[in-house]
Order: sequence, then C-alpha cells, then structure tokens
Amino acid sequence: MAGIVDSAFANQYAGNAGLVVLGAFNLDKGSIEVASALVARGRKEFISDEPLELIKKEIRVVNSGSAVAVNVRSTTLEPLIEAAKIVKEEGAILELNAHCKQPEMLEAGIGEALLHDLPRLSAWIKAIKETGVVLSVKVRANVVNDVELARLIDKAGADIIHVDSMLEGFGADLDAILNYRDATRRFLIGNNSVTDFAMAKDMFSRGANMVSVARGAMENPELIKELVESVSSYQQSIGWYNAPKHVCSEGDFRGLAFCCLPVKSCPVHKKFGKLGYTAEEFTRIKMEFARGTMLEFGEETCFGSLAWCCKITKPCWIRDGVLNTLDLSDAEYMKLKEQLATYILDHARIPVNESQ
Repeated sequence: MAGIVDSAFANQYAGNAGLVVLGAFNLDKGSIEVASALVARGRKEFISDEPLELIKKEIRVVNSGSAVAVNVRSTTLEPLIEAAKIVKEEGAILELNAHCKQPEMLEAGIGEALLHDLPRLSAWIKAIKETGVVLSVKVRANVVNDVELARLIDKAGADIIHVDSMLEGFGADLDAILNYRDATRRFLIGNNSVTDFAMAKDMFSRGANMVSVARGAMENPELIKELVESVSSYQQSIGWYNAPKHVCSEGDFRGLAFCCLPVKSCPVHKKFGKLGYTAEEFTRIKMEFARGTMLEFGEETCFGSLAWCCKITKPCWIRDGVLNTLDLSDAEYMKLKEQLATYILDHARIPVNESQ
C-alpha cells in the first residue's frame, strides 16, 4: 500500500514476517509528478526530493529482523539501476512495480503499464539484474496472459514474482497462482485477500512460496504473528507447508510426486506430457528417485511402492500402515515427496518455463 507500508508500518505489524516489502517509492521526476497528482486527489504516496537516501534510511530502520524488499516506480531505467545498487549494498531486495493501476500511472507508463509493454519490462529486468541485486517483480494477474508473463519474467532473470491475484468482484484468483507456478520455478509470492491461515494454505497449495498481507494486518494487528505460527506448526506436522493439490484435483506440476502409476486414463498423462515425459519415462524417473530411499518400500500399497502414494492429508490406512512399519513420520514422508517433486522437474525434457 503506497504511502502506508514504510519502516514504521513494518515495525508495528510485521515483527514475525519473513519478508517486509516497503513502498512503493517514486524515483524520478515522472513518477514523482504522478504521485503528487495522486496525493492531490486524496491518495497516500511516498514522495521525497532524495528518494534514494529515503530508501537507504528506511531499510536501515526496519527492526523486525526480517528480510527487506523495496518496491519502486520510475518512468525511466537509470533511477532503477541506481536504486538497485543501493539496495544491494544494504543487503535488501529490489521490487520492480509492474502492478499499480491508477489511470495517472498507466498514462505515464509505470506500474501496470509495464505489463502492456513486455519488451520494455524484459529489458528493464535484464538491465537491473546486471547490478547483481536480488530482484522481485510485482505484477497483477488477469491483465495479460499470465503464463506468457511468468515465462518472460523468468527468462529475463528476475528472482521473485509477486502476484496480486485479484479477480474483480471475486477476491483472490487461486487459479492464477497455479498458472504462475506451472509456468516458472522462480520464488512465488501470492497476494490478495489473505486474512487467515485457511486462505494462506489455499495459496500455498497452488504453489505460492510465501503470501503477502497489508490491509489484513491493519484490520487484525496479530494476523502476521498468527500466520507465522500456523505455517510453522503446519510445516512441523506435515513436513511440506506448501504441498500441492493432487493432479487429479487440478494440482500443479509438483503434484506429480503424489500420482498413481500411470496405467489408466487420468489427468496425470496430460500433466507429465507437458514436461516431455512418456508414461514409461515418468514411471522410470519416479522409481529411479525412490531407489535407496524409504519411498522404495511399500509392497502392500496399491502399486507396490510409496513413490505412488498420495498426500499425507488424504486418508489411506494402507499407506499409513507402511509408514508405521517403517517408523517413518508424516513429515519425513512428505519431505521425501517434496524432494521427489524437485527430481521430476529437474529431469523433465521440457523445462517448466517452456511447457505447454
């Protein structure tokens, strides 16, 4: 929330957060003029004659112990490069704002306007990354083709994609999060309408590595603390806090770790086919990973190996009996499944960011 989320906001609400994103900060004459026009009609904005010094100061006074990112806007590239250098020196993350949608910003070519000029967005990402800064790109879903956008940001070299998944009139669009997850292996932050752990878990199960909140924290000052505690507890109990939905329930590529042996017609064939696997190759790669691990066991299971078993959150007395016999905890089982998912993606003939 521009004009609101500064170091003071972070220190008040985000003491337990893993990442604090400050901003948006306006870096050049064009973006400052736009911000001033927005202030004139009642919006809040961060405006400074020395924006780079303000950014440096803001980073340094965040006392939460969290990682810090700085969301920035500029109508030209050079101020972004200078900001990237400073942010890198401060050990923080730069976040390019391709998200804000006020008419004044769109007219000036900043914020969401970057999504309508993908060659410029790609060129800016590449240029910013040459500084060596860790780079996040904040985007708005359902503006352009999300799959193409995710692939472009991935190939341009950004490290993080921060997705406002708002669907007008409906709140968060969870399918949009899944689409980004299946289009890139970059770190993914899901945003919009996260007000409790249930909503956070919905985003995690579609592939988000993190979720971000702002308004929710203002409405419930304990929200971030509650989310951190719930996520930590969930991770401890099941071992994979953002485990995907099953592929047969429209899960992302990572859900292939839970799929049955591909001996019947089901969505798994289409899913692994997008990664370039045949049924035989998919079978081989899962068993290749399982060999020498606890997933190799389970002759009593439906397909003779834990490699083909489902999520621990789906009841199965046969699987659970094998786990009990092996003295393998739910969390240990799920951690192996997470490693299996990574192995499947690592060995795909078609990389995620090129899959159809």
